[in-house]
Amino acid sequence: MAEKVLIVKYGEIAMRGNNRYIFINRLISAIRRNIDPLGSYYVVRDPGRLIVEDRGGELDYDLLIPRIEPIFGLVAVCPGVRLGDMSFETILEESYQHMKELYGDEEITFKVNTRRANQGFTMPSMEVNAEVGGYLLERLPNLKVDVRKPDVVLNIEIRNSVYLHSKVVKTYGGLPYGSSGKGVSLLSGGIDSPVATWMMAKRGVEVEGVYFHSPPYTSEWAKEKVIDLAKRIADFTGEFRLYVVPFTELQLYLLDNVAHDKLTIHLKRAMMRAGEMIAKKDDAMALITGESVGQVASQTMQGIYAINAVCEMPVLRPLAGMDKQEIVNLAQRIGTFEISARPYEDCCTVFVAKHPVTKPRLSFIEKSERRLTELDRLLEESVQNAEIIDL
Repeated sequence: MAEKVLIVKYGEIAMRGNNRYIFINRLISAIRRNIDPLGSYYVVRDPGRLIVEDRGGELDYDLLIPRIEPIFGLVAVCPGVRLGDMSFETILEESYQHMKELYGDEEITFKVNTRRANQGFTMPSMEVNAEVGGYLLERLPNLKVDVRKPDVVLNIEIRNSVYLHSKVVKTYGGLPYGSSGKGVSLLSGGIDSPVATWMMAKRGVEVEGVYFHSPPYTSEWAKEKVIDLAKRIADFTGEFRLYVVPFTELQLYLLDNVAHDKLTIHLKRAMMRAGEMIAKKDDAMALITGESVGQVASQTMQGIYAINAVCEMPVLRPLAGMDKQEIVNLAQRIGTFEISARPYEDCCTVFVAKHPVTKPRLSFIEKSERRLTELDRLLEESVQNAEIIDL
């Protein structure tokens, strides 16, 4: 008798050599973390796949798939069945039952695709495809074969057990969360920085966020917006630490003591320094920003160079080569766009220069900063007084 299971596929970690089991164990832990609150489910390995099963009852696909889908490192989740034995007669009969139950009398085109990872099963894959396809055509007259663009692909996976599935829920790929070290993201309420944070989390980086809050110039609604963005990222990562750094006094100090056209550059450099202080304290190895080359005045190559020069650790800019529409499309896909679109300004928009310099000279910026005798103290106080929110 066939048992309902979820067949979970992972991507590039399959090519990680001897280290792949470390990555696979992270995936198993992430899946268990997400589904354990829902019931008594098990995650077992079958070479090249992870199998989610319910030994106490019948698996509920609709309940489990939304909890597994956001996990980074997975490429697909397939609702399917595991056969009771590996006989070809069982494969024929269960293939028929599978197609009949899912598609009934619906007129559809199909093809059969067999993957024979278990070489102990001697029938060649092409022969399995032909025999199962012929069997289905005889018993289900509503089916027609189309090997190029079928409506349905019946997948037969012959591993330690035999699995059937014909529906695939594509997931986000990437690497298991936390497998690539830790980074600190400069997180605002805009569209870009949440997407950049998500992209680095997708590459396995454990991410923390730093938000610069400037009351009364920025409202509590602006802060809540960033917290909601952090919560959305946590839907993918399982957890997220957000530092809310009070920045009002420092920003007013810069406003009074630097050339207005260079205010944004000085402000960004101060944010980088604060972020790096937090990153070093938390043993992170990089900063993450949402900068895209040429998108705004401070994101010219000269601006990025002047801002980056203040940092000792690497600065990751995953959006650097993307245009605004590409970033918006991804924000909509991952569910941050609607939150970012709320009309609450953060400190970067409130304290923006009206006519910012687009080609700042680093030597001039550094010379100006040497005159800012209170900057170091204000930075240290801001970081020390940061509110920590664990989500």
